[in-house]
Amino acid sequence: MNKDKTQNNKPESRPKKLSGVVVSDKMQDTIVVKVSRYFKHAKYGKYITQSKKYKAHDKGNTAKIGDKVEITECRPLSKDKHFMLTSITASTKKEDADDLNINE
Repeated sequence: MNKDKTQNNKPESRPKKLSGVVVSDKMQDTIVVKVSRYFKHAKYGKYITQSKKYKAHDKGNTAKIGDKVEITECRPLSKDKHFMLTSITASTKKEDADDLNINE
């Protein structure tokens, strides 16, 4: 038989890269990142901001609350954790992070 028929001919998928704000760093080697997206509603045409929280692996606990970070999709590391911290794009001071209303 031909080997081409048995192989899967799906195109290679690239891991998702998302950017957001750290809302929690209380867990060991894990951060919670709030990612917001801005889009137009299909039926009504109103622009909406929708956000979702992702758990990401942060080796060494480098990111702090309020930091803007970039995360990349990876293999499942736990039940909820499927992203890794790629880079910290902007860090904030402790006083500035307290002023932010992150827990909305």
